[in-house]
Amino acid sequence: MRETAALAEYAVGLSYDDIPVAVVQRAKECIIDTVAVSVFGATLPWSRIISGYAARSGGEGHSTILGPDLPRTTAPFAALANGALAHAFEMDSLRHPSAGIHPGAALAVPGLAVAEEVGASGRDLIRAFVVGSEVLSRLGQAGRHTSEQLGFHAPGLTGPFGSAVVTGCLLGLDDGEMLASLGIAGSLSSGILEFVRSGTGGMVKRLHLGRAAESGVLAASLAADGFEGPVTVFEGEYGFLEVFCSEPDVSLLTAGLGESFETLNICLKRFACHITAHTPVQAILEMRAEHGFEGSDVARVTVRGSAKMVSHHDIPEPADSLLAQYSTQFCVAVAAHRNPLDPRSFMGDALYDEAIRDLCRRVRIELRTDTADPKTWASLVEVELTDGRTIEKAAESFPGMPTHPLSAEQLRDRFDRLTEGMELGWSDRVADALFDLDNVGNVAELF
Repeated sequence: MRETAALAEYAVGLSYDDIPVAVVQRAKECIIDTVAVSVFGATLPWSRIISGYAARSGGEGHSTILGPDLPRTTAPFAALANGALAHAFEMDSLRHPSAGIHPGAALAVPGLAVAEEVGASGRDLIRAFVVGSEVLSRLGQAGRHTSEQLGFHAPGLTGPFGSAVVTGCLLGLDDGEMLASLGIAGSLSSGILEFVRSGTGGMVKRLHLGRAAESGVLAASLAADGFEGPVTVFEGEYGFLEVFCSEPDVSLLTAGLGESFETLNICLKRFACHITAHTPVQAILEMRAEHGFEGSDVARVTVRGSAKMVSHHDIPEPADSLLAQYSTQFCVAVAAHRNPLDPRSFMGDALYDEAIRDLCRRVRIELRTDTADPKTWASLVEVELTDGRTIEKAAESFPGMPTHPLSAEQLRDRFDRLTEGMELGWSDRVADALFDLDNVGNVAELF
């Protein structure tokens, strides 16, 4: 059996009872986190543009666009809006080690939209999420995260496939229809990184995940009605891996399929910045606690990190707030001057805070050479203080990583903090239901 067909068969055949308890729990945590970051992202200017378009264009429906007003529209448009909201402020989940995927935006978002529309149960949604996660993660690994070396934004490329699988599960597609949905999704992959090089147009990055979520709903819905797509969309001569990746490994598409669960490798972010900046920000946070310095006490900083940090995130003069979250220098400077655990520290006046901008110019990015893994998130941070002291910190992880998961209390605190703008009682009611999602009879009642 070819790889795409094997993945389609697996997607249709995996039952809820086949999923280990720990995997169910990780899926629930990602869904909970995705709802929270989507609600937080809903009020941002770029989010309002996309959700406004979705609400106007989608017409009446049963699927909720998350945020203060909670309008309802059809599933594809809710997926478009919520995918963008989830990715609106660099807080949505991903995989560790990196594989160019964002499971919250690509899986939880379309899953919620379609589950509301068809009246699926919480267990139906969890099963669909896990199946989508297993396919999406293997696709990301098979591409060996090389798409971004070619200038593509990987989650916009991989996301439609995950969304198609989640949607297909909730619509009850058979093997052939699921295979067709993957084939269709291959023609909907999109997203380029020119906003990084041009220094303008960063809003488009948020759209990539919205389009990914929407595209999967479209692909699976067309497949359900008999529309066809190429059955070798992953491994074919002009398939996804050959077209979008420079060093693919087709064998990774099915490696461990049915034996191990990639869902356990989902990582929840801690800070409102690109993942490459997470360990240096964590290092600054810990050094400030240990040594008691403030941003004004810092003379210069050297961050030694991954090859991607050097190639994509060495941005000492970010032009807008979206690009600032892509800048390692900016994120480190925010961590030195403010509380990086509060996403609001990265908002508004932060971009124009002269103390932060000045420190940005004094943060040097270098390739870390003391590790054999060029894709590691780990970093080594050296801080020179104005009093002559030099302190150093190696940061290998942060809370939210698979090896360092958030506790239930930490996850609930994050949910409450990110959704505090909702009407009184909403956060408690929705959080209680989401934490007990496997016992929810109808997802349409969540919101």
